[in-house]
Amino acid sequence: MKSSWRFFLLLIAILLGGALANGWAYLGEAHVDRKELKEFPKQVGPWQKAGGDLVIDDQTMTVLRASDYLLRDYKRSSDGAVTNFYVGYYASQRDGATYHSPLNCLPGSGWVMTSPGNLTITPANGGTPFNANRYVIESGSSKSLLVYWYEGRGRRVASEYWGKVYTVVDSVRMRRSDAAMVRVVVPISSSEQLALQEAADFAANASVLLPEFVPD
Repeated sequence: MKSSWRFFLLLIAILLGGALANGWAYLGEAHVDRKELKEFPKQVGPWQKAGGDLVIDDQTMTVLRASDYLLRDYKRSSDGAVTNFYVGYYASQRDGATYHSPLNCLPGSGWVMTSPGNLTITPANGGTPFNANRYVIESGSSKSLLVYWYEGRGRRVASEYWGKVYTVVDSVRMRRSDAAMVRVVVPISSSEQLALQEAADFAANASVLLPEFVPD
């Protein structure tokens, strides 16, 4: 008798799970309004756009599979500090297209990553602070500070693992899997600490503007 009840309950669970999965697939993802990243402001706090937007080659885009992206240099007029800003946005991660961690991409491109750590970013508007990853990256004579995090659906996380977990949770809860990888790179000239301050300043100002392009 107990075996029959267990079988019956298991059958119900399987049927409900199948119905939920089919319903989720049928409904598709919820629509979210956003601006295209090419419209990202030329002025980001004290930082001003420097030159034209950079274009990623077709071969690299085949690997990245981003729905939208921004690759742009900014310069701070007060002291001439420069930073490179990249945002790779994915409208959906259901079909396997997803952000790529710099931990996988940069070493494959010849960059050596050292001095791993975390950096707390406090948005310039006084918003909730969040953690980002930080590394020193080197290639030949070029040495820069890298700061990056994952953003989307009202979340900002440093961990790629937790980013994936939240994607699964939000896919069920919100019917959304859209997200972006945000990256800031600052050349190290006089000191690593100065580059860290410059990266934190740019990130603090850019994070205020991002939700229009990477929706909460």
